[in-house]
Amino acid sequence: MKLKNLDTIEKKASSASRLDFTRLGGALLFMLAAFIYAATRDHAFSQSVPHAPALLVMAALFGAYMAMNIGANDVANNMGPVVGSKALTMGGAIAIAAIFEALGAVIAGGEVVTTIKSGIIDPNAIGDAAVFVRVMACALLAGAVWLNLATAIGAPVSTTHSIVGAVLGAGIVGGGIDAVRWETMGAIVSSWVVSPLMGGAIAAAMLYLIKRTVTYRSEMTKAAAQIVPPLNAVMAWAFGTYMLIKGFGSLIKMDFATAALYAGIFAILIYLISRRHANKTAQRTENSKEAVNRLFGLPLIFAAALLSFAHGANDVANAIGPLAAIEETLRSAIVASEATIPMWIMLIGALGLAVGLALYGPKLIKTVGGEITDLDKMRAYCIALSAALTVILASQLGLPVSTTHVAIGAVFGVGFLREYLKSSHQKMLELIIQAHEGEARSRVEAYIARFKAAPLEKKEIMLRAIKKKAAQKEANQPHFSKKERKVLKKEYKKELVKRSALKKIVAAWIITVPAAALLSAALFTLAQLAF
Repeated sequence: MKLKNLDTIEKKASSASRLDFTRLGGALLFMLAAFIYAATRDHAFSQSVPHAPALLVMAALFGAYMAMNIGANDVANNMGPVVGSKALTMGGAIAIAAIFEALGAVIAGGEVVTTIKSGIIDPNAIGDAAVFVRVMACALLAGAVWLNLATAIGAPVSTTHSIVGAVLGAGIVGGGIDAVRWETMGAIVSSWVVSPLMGGAIAAAMLYLIKRTVTYRSEMTKAAAQIVPPLNAVMAWAFGTYMLIKGFGSLIKMDFATAALYAGIFAILIYLISRRHANKTAQRTENSKEAVNRLFGLPLIFAAALLSFAHGANDVANAIGPLAAIEETLRSAIVASEATIPMWIMLIGALGLAVGLALYGPKLIKTVGGEITDLDKMRAYCIALSAALTVILASQLGLPVSTTHVAIGAVFGVGFLREYLKSSHQKMLELIIQAHEGEARSRVEAYIARFKAAPLEKKEIMLRAIKKKAAQKEANQPHFSKKERKVLKKEYKKELVKRSALKKIVAAWIITVPAAALLSAALFTLAQLAF
């Protein structure tokens, strides 16, 4: 038996090693393709920047590496809850994410990007074109390396913060401490707190609303048929507005009011379709939480696809923005505040996102989808809706947010709400036990079973009666022993959010900017010594 177990372990280890080798091979193959693609194109270079062709090819290699790591790390924000709730398989999620990430990058990734990400470094402080190229190249490599490390330990971090920290570190060494726009950095730091709190609060509020109006009711499917269509309309409005402002922001310039109006028309259409579908489903399905969960499956998949599209449109700039800046500088020998993105650079970014998430995305998807808290379709739906609502709300309030922090904060918000509700439920059970002191154990357990099965309205009536009974009753000889009480309480006193995951992710968030900055500064210093 022991030899058989050993053989099984060896086979699993061998299979894992082959998979790791295959992933590494795929990543190296893509980077080699990007290298050759950049090297064989015709480029116009300024003669005033030495080694321009070699610098551009090296930057293309770093950009491809960065794009893969963005895909590997950030895909979990959108697809983790979908996979964790079993709305999609891992393969299906990877396929949808890869397609929509690439489409978002190519279609709506933007023709022009700022050369200094988020405006944290004053371009005028780095007047020399060669120094600027080194700053951008080192920032790309440092940001990618940090994301690679974060993905390896299973920590979803902000790719924007990674590149911001990397630009900051190399920028300080290359342009001096005065080159930093500290007010911008202060806003970025504030997003570490604002983003997860907003995401968590909105997701928890949406889940609590669904529980109060649907799952706590006796006729759950009928209640769901009434509440799901308005929720889907809210989701349609949120994602319609989100896509018009963020997803297609580089193609269509539209203010919030106009975007919200068009999204509102779309939301009405979705409401009518959803109401018809929900009513039919309620008539032919059983009255259960599982049946209610199925109503959230399809909207959840659409939400994940749209989030992937918007992510590809927005975050591809983290990989190709510095690369486009390098290409612009090598061509014009001028440090510009903006750079046009050539299509060949856009393709490297788009394909890099897809390749990275296909090869290394599953690790972070499993972390977000199952290692923080258990998710079903209702909870995942609330997380997806929270991501869109938080970004819209924050943009109107002028608050900087990280989509990664919003999504992960929403997962934690859902988990901590579950803990709170579980704790409240346990207190009710303790009150029932107290009110039935001295009575037969079977009778108490039967009452608890009736209480757990009762709808919300009935629970409230039973709870008022129990409170009155507990206040009036004085029992000197409890039927339940102290040990039995402890066992019964422990059954309902469980942590539904894994604290180890919370500590790991928060620690990774806190050190992302300084870690990327230090790594980038070290790389820039070495580059200066070498060249």
